Amino acid sequence: MSKKIVQTAGRDALGEFAPEFAHFNDDVLFGENWNNEDIDVKTRSIITVVALMAQGITDSSIKYHIMNAKNNGVTHKEMASIITHVAFYAGWPKAWAVFNIAKEVYNEKIEETSEKDKYQNEIFFPIGEANPYGEFFVGQSYLAPLSTEQVPIFNVTFEPGCRNNWHIHHAKSGGGQMLICIGGRGFYQEWGKEAIEMTPGKVINIPAEVKHWHGAAADSWFSHLAIEVDGEETSNEWLEAVAEEDYNKLR
Repeated sequence: MSKKIVQTAGRDALGEFAPEFAHFNDDVLFGENWNNEDIDVKTRSIITVVALMAQGITDSSIKYHIMNAKNNGVTHKEMASIITHVAFYAGWPKAWAVFNIAKEVYNEKIEETSEKDKYQNEIFFPIGEANPYGEFFVGQSYLAPLSTEQVPIFNVTFEPGCRNNWHIHHAKSGGGQMLICIGGRGFYQEWGKEAIEMTPGKVINIPAEVKHWHGAAADSWFSHLAIEVDGEETSNEWLEAVAEEDYNKLR
């Protein structure tokens, strides 16, 4: 059972001047009608806003009921859709007037979800911050350290079209890197070989001393875990960027 609605506005404003009206307002309209559970309060709030708008009432009463609708679960997007729908039947000027009131009530900072945020919702690991090694990348990439002890693991995320330069993981012994795709679509390529498409679940083992690059497809975000393989006297050598002509051939 929903929380009982109690109203005292009638008695507060008109209790002495019009006690019977105050009684009907507080005890019947709100006390009985609004507490009737045949219609849930969210739907009842919507009906009330629509009825007031249709009559052209744009005073404090409709503001109260828009506030009530918000408190009863009507979202900003739902309220905007309701007013727009009713505008076709009740009149455009009425919609303009009610929209101005609704904007005051909701007073929300409406922000579009960025492509980065949308993509973050598709993958488990955090995207992280702008990659500090960005000078060795074409396009925007991000780096999120996941483990810096025992086995270093990083999540590297590439915006569409982003890729790193050719590079080599050097090691006197051991070394190299493992890539595990966790989101989007991208490519891995070794010098002199065909590019390999990477989609979630694809694992690439990169031996030390192999010249290679990896990055996103032109039309997709791409993320992979980069796992550093333990080795002796390890270092990374960054080389030239991937030729634009060669990259554009990849589909």
